[in-house]
Amino acid sequence: MIRTFASVVTVVAALFAPSAFAQQQTLLNASYDVAREFYKEINPAFVKSWKQKSGQDIAVNQSHDGSSKQARSVADGLEADVVTMNSANDVDFLASRGLVAADWSKKFPNGASPTYSTMLFLVRKGNPKGIKDWPDLAKAGVQVVIVNPKTGGNGRYSYMGAWGYAKKKGMSDADASAFVGSVFKNVPVLDTGGRGATTTFLQRGIGDVLVTFESEVVQIDREFGVGKVDPVYPSVSVLAENPVAIIDRVVDKKGTRAAATAYLEFLYTDEAQEIAAKHYLRVRSKAVADRHASTFKPIQLFTVDEMFGSWREAQAKHFNDGGEFDKIMVAIGKR
Repeated sequence: MIRTFASVVTVVAALFAPSAFAQQQTLLNASYDVAREFYKEINPAFVKSWKQKSGQDIAVNQSHDGSSKQARSVADGLEADVVTMNSANDVDFLASRGLVAADWSKKFPNGASPTYSTMLFLVRKGNPKGIKDWPDLAKAGVQVVIVNPKTGGNGRYSYMGAWGYAKKKGMSDADASAFVGSVFKNVPVLDTGGRGATTTFLQRGIGDVLVTFESEVVQIDREFGVGKVDPVYPSVSVLAENPVAIIDRVVDKKGTRAAATAYLEFLYTDEAQEIAAKHYLRVRSKAVADRHASTFKPIQLFTVDEMFGSWREAQAKHFNDGGEFDKIMVAIGKR
């Protein structure tokens, strides 16, 4: 009896030991395709910062794919604590499903977008096709690699960059549609995400120009070697913000709201902004931006709201099933 009682005491003591309550928390960040390397560096920096501030250990895991595919995965049950996307439209989609706050863009500074980018062209060394601006992508004999606008924010921004250029040049909607169609007629394959498009361009050797985020330049240099591509900045392009949000249902279920909030707030610190600038992401911190002013070429940018009214309107008119993009693909015989 004594031995049994002692065993019970031992078990109870083990159950209520401090370590049982101090289990390491784990966050999952569902992010867009070409942000892999950025978050590989951000995560250990946050883990260190969180430990210093809270005294707690934490692990941050990543999930990457096309931005819209990630949003759908979260909606279908992927238990991400946070999302770090490349378009507000994908976060709005999650808000429409009740997974993030309706006013998510007000939860963090700068419309809940700690970094931003833009779309540019990557051409093969020496720019053999002489590509300088959006109209060059519509020329006969030029192959253009672009992400599918239906599956990735990268592709939607590419589409909107071309459409916005046309409108800036005074074209009607009908002419802008025809112009965008002439660009997509030159697209041999529509990859689902930015990293897939880069693989198509560099590893498979398909295409004369890759339309992608400015931040992809540094990753290509690191992965494939400096000098494989030349960046070309068009005369005008679209402001591509990188919005972030907390998945309320998940953090409340896991008890990770404080850590998830701290993780997204960390992205605004000068430490994280320095990492972002190193990865060729444009930053919100003026001090950090000033230190990296020579890295980022000035470019005329238009916003989604300015050109399309809002992300919601752009999605409904251009990218929903039966929208302008689908009509364009039918008109050029690719649908």
